Amino acid sequence: MEQGANLHGLTMHPLRESLYEELHSRPFQVIPSPARITHMAVMCSPEQCAEQFEHLKTLYAHFGKTPPERDQLCYHVDFGQLRVRREKHMEFTTYTFINSEVEQGGNPFDRTGISLLPEGWLAGIPGTVISAFHIATEDARQAQELSLPLVKRFFEGMRLVGSSPQQGDARVWTTFQLHSDGFGRVLIYNKQMSDSQLGRLTQRIMEIETYRVMALLALPLAREFNPQLSEMDRQLAAITASLADTSNGVEEKSILARLTDMAAWVEDCRARSTFRFSATYAYHELVIKRLDELREDEVSGHLTITEFMTRRLTPAVRTCQAISSRLEDLSKRIDRVSDMMRTRVELAIQSQNQALLESMDQRSKIQLMMQHTVEGLSVAAISYYTIGLTKYLLDALYNNGVDFNKDLALGIAVPVVVTTVALITRKIHKRFTKLAGVIQPGSKKAE
Repeated sequence: MEQGANLHGLTMHPLRESLYEELHSRPFQVIPSPARITHMAVMCSPEQCAEQFEHLKTLYAHFGKTPPERDQLCYHVDFGQLRVRREKHMEFTTYTFINSEVEQGGNPFDRTGISLLPEGWLAGIPGTVISAFHIATEDARQAQELSLPLVKRFFEGMRLVGSSPQQGDARVWTTFQLHSDGFGRVLIYNKQMSDSQLGRLTQRIMEIETYRVMALLALPLAREFNPQLSEMDRQLAAITASLADTSNGVEEKSILARLTDMAAWVEDCRARSTFRFSATYAYHELVIKRLDELREDEVSGHLTITEFMTRRLTPAVRTCQAISSRLEDLSKRIDRVSDMMRTRVELAIQSQNQALLESMDQRSKIQLMMQHTVEGLSVAAISYYTIGLTKYLLDALYNNGVDFNKDLALGIAVPVVVTTVALITRKIHKRFTKLAGVIQPGSKKAE
């Protein structure tokens, strides 16, 4: 097909063909009545998904079929009496086993879709089963629909949920509970539907049951977080109240440590639950869409599938939404209180720095006064030593024949030396004082 299109000289997108095939990758099945179907959803990792494909090949070998060479999103294989369909989803893989070689009458769940599988093959599927149930389709056009007490016996006396989907073209009975064999059960009476229509109805019911279980996976997390969130709310309210009460002192270090622990707990909860809660909303939306597609009519005295789901599933999803919102709200409140605490700490640090600067300024003044005192003493000391050197010079001149009054010359030298030393010291002091006032850090002169 691509080569023909290229005859026109067009450049085709490399994903064009796969995008066209995507819409046809999961076609509705054609299911006869009567038939026995088993549907399973198995949660698995990418490694387990690859192992499942290898495990599926053993089923091909058992029935004498050539196994596929590579894995695909959806496999559908007909082994004669048994048809098998495997689909890969984001979090799980589904298996649908259809046994069409059955006779109508008796207990419809005596034989199931997995009755024809080789012994031990089902137990060897890698992964964890999250949903598993049997579906029995009966033809109400060939035999009269069974009475309600007899139908109830097929479901081990459990409370029934029933409806007439597709505007009464079929009758569906189920319990949305696990039975003694560990599987759920669904009974469909086909009144006037074709095999294709029955296949679409069955597919919707399988998706409703699978997606509603996947949607409920977040509920245990929500219930786990709820009491801890209430305690966190109480603690945060107490911290906020202590900050608002200015009469008592606040231990910023202790409160910041508590806030850090609370923020770490909230982020851990969000990391554990964000994907799960988001998946719950998506699965719930799919369930509601499939329920709308059923176009159910009520069966007198029984909840319809839509009524049952909206009454039980929707509140559970809203609980998850409420917990998710509380986590988000608590995270924002902790951030706000932490900002307040950081602001208080910064103000306290600034106040301490200001007090420290004032103390340093006071010490600088004291040091300056001491420096002036030391300068005066240093002038006297330098002058004393200079006069001593001058006396040696005068003695040397006098002893070598120079006739002058030593005492008078030494007396005249004293004020001259003292004045000269004082002027030089003052000039040096002024020079350094000028440098300290002109040269600032980062200026060109400083460089």
